Amino acid sequence: MRSSSATAAPAAKTGRAAETGRAAATASAAYLRLRGVQKSFGETPVLQAIDADIDRGEFVTLLGPSGCGKSTLLRTIAGLSSLDAGDIAVAGETITHLPPQRRDIGMVFQHYALFPNMSVADNVGFGLRMRRVNQAERRERIDQALTLVDLQAHARRFPHQLSGGQRQRVALARALITRPRILLMDEPLSALDAKIRQHLREQLRSIQQTLSLTTLFVTHDQEEAMMLSDRIFLMGEGRILQHGDAESLYTRPASEAVASFVGAYNTFDAEQATRLLGHDTQGRRFAVRPEALYLVADEPSSSLPPNPGPGCPGRIVARQLLGSIVRYRVDCDGLSMNVDTLNRGARFLMATKTPVVVYADVDEVRVMS
Repeated sequence: MRSSSATAAPAAKTGRAAETGRAAATASAAYLRLRGVQKSFGETPVLQAIDADIDRGEFVTLLGPSGCGKSTLLRTIAGLSSLDAGDIAVAGETITHLPPQRRDIGMVFQHYALFPNMSVADNVGFGLRMRRVNQAERRERIDQALTLVDLQAHARRFPHQLSGGQRQRVALARALITRPRILLMDEPLSALDAKIRQHLREQLRSIQQTLSLTTLFVTHDQEEAMMLSDRIFLMGEGRILQHGDAESLYTRPASEAVASFVGAYNTFDAEQATRLLGHDTQGRRFAVRPEALYLVADEPSSSLPPNPGPGCPGRIVARQLLGSIVRYRVDCDGLSMNVDTLNRGARFLMATKTPVVVYADVDEVRVMS
């Protein structure tokens, strides 16, 4: 994680210098800071000593498979689950033992949890009413929130009269209207169809950037994480396995566990890697992305990478169309791997049993820890 430190002013420094040092320390501190966060359910550890620093205005996605602790971490930040150990601070203020209503954190869930007997406007303004905000200000802020999510024309409708995407936008407006310090979102788009998800992703990112709102977003969809995030925290078994921007996680996985989740990597043991790369790999395991493998059905061409390795003869055993990508499963005398190519149309597709040679872009092959 990002770390921050402050150098203490020597005793000989003036009071002004010491004050400057304190200001610099405050400026460099993370906005949301987690230290040693632990949580178990019975004998099962769910969060294991998690440390994380998140900057003000940053969009961070917690990515990982079901059961890795993503939602639990979000709930501990919101105060909906207590910690067994550790500390959570926002803007330098420890909030570990504060009740949820005093943390000034908004949360959007996968299930919208709207009041069915209330209009859209009343659902959105519910938090303000609980805070006893006067009616005139409530109306103004409800209108602003509905405009932000493009639902001002639906203010008088009820949840059952809205589409799933519209209901999720109502839930988002309800979370934003109280002007939270942090927004937490727990798989808010997973129940929606693909076209609506795409539209809401773009809208959500635009709103987050407009408000410069510190946001933590939970998903198990790596494409969603890569589209939305400033940084991604990839979680596994209650730990953060690796963090960074989308490019660094995708192209430079730190371990085989990361490679197995991000990018559909092919992983090879030492003997398999030696066959593919053409030299002794000294007992190390390797991984390579499907698009970093090249498939040739005739003589090698100029389309190969500058450092292609010796090539591995084999046959196509399966083919999948993934929209703009064609994924081939290739068997090279017992060495099985996925190879992704651009879908250039039906006449370029290769049939199963077609003899091919697989070349690896050696510069894109990663050693696994």
